Amino acid sequence: MSLMYARLRRSSLPYLLLLPALLLELLIHLVPMVMGILMSFRGLTQFFIRDWSRAPWTGWANYELVLDVNRPVGEALLRSFLTTCLFTLLSVGLCWLLGTAAAVFMQEGFRGRGLLRALFLVPYALPVYAAVITWAFMFQRDNGLVNHLLHDQLGLIGGEHTFWLLGGNSFWALLTVSVWKGWPFAFLIVTAALQNIPGELYEAAALDGAGVWQQIRRITLPSVGAVNQVLVLVLFLWTFNDFNTPFVLFGKSAPEAADLISLHIYQSSFVTWNFGTGSAMSVLLLLFLLLVTAGHLLVTSRGRRKGHA
Repeated sequence: MSLMYARLRRSSLPYLLLLPALLLELLIHLVPMVMGILMSFRGLTQFFIRDWSRAPWTGWANYELVLDVNRPVGEALLRSFLTTCLFTLLSVGLCWLLGTAAAVFMQEGFRGRGLLRALFLVPYALPVYAAVITWAFMFQRDNGLVNHLLHDQLGLIGGEHTFWLLGGNSFWALLTVSVWKGWPFAFLIVTAALQNIPGELYEAAALDGAGVWQQIRRITLPSVGAVNQVLVLVLFLWTFNDFNTPFVLFGKSAPEAADLISLHIYQSSFVTWNFGTGSAMSVLLLLFLLLVTAGHLLVTSRGRRKGHA
């Protein structure tokens, strides 16, 4: 009996050590999530902010409002959602492409590779606020480095200096900042995955007459396929949920072309003080991300099963 008790204690010790962290994690994430879901069924405005439980129960009214694309609130949310989808697709694709290309390029040893690798990781290591504020100064119309370089030095763009943080250009400015600070993460993950590919595969392929592109297509990309699946999912979730970048770059109100859904929800909640509507938008965003994640995991798991079959 004492032996079984000792084994039970040893087997349960790791879980007991993890229990405080798990409870704290649930307290930080689960409680606000449940409160947000409850708020989405109430007409919570600034008049009930002191005691939100006194806000009138509205049922599904907030969801009907934000899902009705024929009304201004629903139309604006749909436009923001589509803008976010396009932004996420471009940002994730460019981050993966640049990160993979850089990782493959850095796979071979050459003089100065360590220094170049450290420089590649600088955008990822910098604090988000410091990096985005720097880009905001660089995108200034009159004194920004971007206009000085493109207009004054290289002459690639003629005419007056460009407003990068207004109008349609704001989307491309936001995309530039997102890719700049996101691609080093893809580079880091793919670089780690490439270390597990035996060098003998490349040597055998070279002896068989395979060129560089054939080696990348037949060896490199299939070997890091599982890592890329997780990488794309993580980049998607980070980018679709990104609030810090547009908020620091544009402030509380982004131009329509760069109105990402995270900032749109913030405006609906903390600018117009309609927390019930903002909570409903947040719940819908959560459901969308859960569906995308579940679908991604389902597709990738089926692909792995077919590969093992």
